[in-house]
Amino acid sequence: MKKNAFITILLAFVCITGQAKTYKTIKAPEAMACANVFQGELKASEVIMTDTATTIHFTMQYPKGQYFRFVKESYLKDEDGNRYPLRSAEGIALDTWVQSPESGVTDFTMHFEPMSKHVQIFDFIEGDMRNAFMVLGIHDQEMEIKAPTLQQFYTNNPYTLPADWLKTDSVTIRGRIEGYDAERFGFTAMESYVYDVTKKNNGTLLIEIEPDGTFEKQILLSYPMKVSFYASEDSKVGFYEIPFFARPGETIDVTVRPDEHGRYECFYTNGSSQKVERWLKSDLRLQELGRPLNVFEGNFDEANLLAEQVWQNMLNRIDMISRRDHFTPMEIHLALGEMQSIYALALMDYAMYHEDRLSPWQENEDGSWTQLVADSVELQTVRDVNNYRVLQRIDFDNPLLLMSSDFFFTLNRIQFAGPVRKAKQEVMEAENGTYDYDFAKRKLSIVKGYAMLGELTGKRDNLTAQLCILNDMQRSFDLWRQNEVAIPIIMADTTIVKAQRDSIAANTESVSNMYPLYLSTFTHPYVRLKVEEFYQAQMAQKELASPLPEGPGAEIIRNILAKYPGRYLMIDFWGMGCGPCRAAIQSSKNLRAEIAKRDDVKLIFIAGERTAGGSEAYKKYVAEWLTDEETVCISNDDFRRLQELLEFSGIPHYETFTPDGRRVREDIQLHGLHNFDYELQSLKERLK
Repeated sequence: MKKNAFITILLAFVCITGQAKTYKTIKAPEAMACANVFQGELKASEVIMTDTATTIHFTMQYPKGQYFRFVKESYLKDEDGNRYPLRSAEGIALDTWVQSPESGVTDFTMHFEPMSKHVQIFDFIEGDMRNAFMVLGIHDQEMEIKAPTLQQFYTNNPYTLPADWLKTDSVTIRGRIEGYDAERFGFTAMESYVYDVTKKNNGTLLIEIEPDGTFEKQILLSYPMKVSFYASEDSKVGFYEIPFFARPGETIDVTVRPDEHGRYECFYTNGSSQKVERWLKSDLRLQELGRPLNVFEGNFDEANLLAEQVWQNMLNRIDMISRRDHFTPMEIHLALGEMQSIYALALMDYAMYHEDRLSPWQENEDGSWTQLVADSVELQTVRDVNNYRVLQRIDFDNPLLLMSSDFFFTLNRIQFAGPVRKAKQEVMEAENGTYDYDFAKRKLSIVKGYAMLGELTGKRDNLTAQLCILNDMQRSFDLWRQNEVAIPIIMADTTIVKAQRDSIAANTESVSNMYPLYLSTFTHPYVRLKVEEFYQAQMAQKELASPLPEGPGAEIIRNILAKYPGRYLMIDFWGMGCGPCRAAIQSSKNLRAEIAKRDDVKLIFIAGERTAGGSEAYKKYVAEWLTDEETVCISNDDFRRLQELLEFSGIPHYETFTPDGRRVREDIQLHGLHNFDYELQSLKERLK
């Protein structure tokens, strides 16, 4: 008995002393953002930190019946950049597609290598792959995170932009991927979208990877910009992106090779990219921090409260990452510029989606559409400039906002913001609330809209407001040019008295009437220069149609043109993933049947697919909606080559070619099928 009792006590002692020592337990931890869980949310419900493991209880909210998975390569990353790999999981099978249950809620537990007891904030990252699930900024909600204010950042890290910061010149990006093999890597080209906010059209750019892994591309930039080339097909080696930062006139040399952990990394040997390499490679993930505001579905008052938290989270993130990675003052200023652009976009996206929810469109039985109003009182908040007061903290005069690719979309949202549209509409409305066109009112609406842009962005004539007006002018220029052609015809019409002819000419939205009005609003020297360059380039286009431009993809177009000699061709660029493309195709089937009877014009539908033959879904769709019509399916890379050649990025996109194979100028080409007969006849008359 005594011997057995001794053994029992000894075993108990061993068990007690062998148990893990718990440093910290965080109940209901706070997180700054959940990333890449687009249809649901991933939350950490409890964190247990011991000397043998860090255990996290997760809850995955995902639509029932949908599939998701977590990989074995998941890890935690603390504020000092240390990684803590995943050891095991309970309640979920790793590297296996899991179907969300009827409840839409999956609870599971993950065990990671033990974090230091001094860790205060960390991220969960589901492996080093594109679109990995993430929970960012996990911390104890009782812990106060204090970051410098925006002004304190600037004061503590002084940096002055060079005088020639805003200029137009070419940039050359070149380099080599070490150990490249097309079959092993899974791609032969990389793509980029360079969104130049001073240009009317922006196209996709493609950089070809040579068999030896070398690449080179020249890009024309209007200002310094952060650009990335992405693997245009799925990478097989976990390498997806070549990011770089360049000032116009630079050549950037980059070598891509595996780091000490076998992960592919970019190494820069010169230029601005080398100077800001820490920022380029950092995991700031500011877009993810903005997403809670971007997708928020509450009212505007609640959104403004959330906006305050998002702003603070972004400052906290920059403070942590910049200290950890030892950012230079220039890198901190770039990060802050990027942050302000992304923050403004998140708020403006919320406002846009909120308005869509409050005033949805409903299709009627006759095919027409009616806009409904779900909540007229809340709808007015979208159009009240006072509800955008959080934007006042942003310096919209800061040129560094432009370098972020997100700024293109930020600018678009501000240009068409509710308060701006309201200011313009109020001028154009008649007493009964209907639209009342009057040229004097139209000019006043431009002035009122510009004034509201200044109020929305906190300062009249700031750089962002001026760029909005530039974009507005560029969008309207084709219409002005068409109307300009009509003025001599009107002035020659002797059936109308001269006074009436003069009045019509003076009150027509033509280039001669509208351009001086817009030009007078541009006070920023750089923006005014871009305005004048745009005007001169447009007016220099004397030919109504021109030969097909040279470049990758031109042969694809030439082969199509050769099949239909003597006809006008309208090419519809579309894709299976484009809802508006499919809607336009499905709604125009009967109209296309009538057009198909004509012998002077041919409709062509070009789509890009993973393989040139097209997926089964593509073939089924074409068989149902485009039977007996001219469809061309090309590889995604070839489709991007056409986007680069013809300078477009969005779809649906339309191009028109003459019977002799010339590309019709943008302002007079066929713009879809809505007004097809009239546009085609007008085009023929112009080209006589």
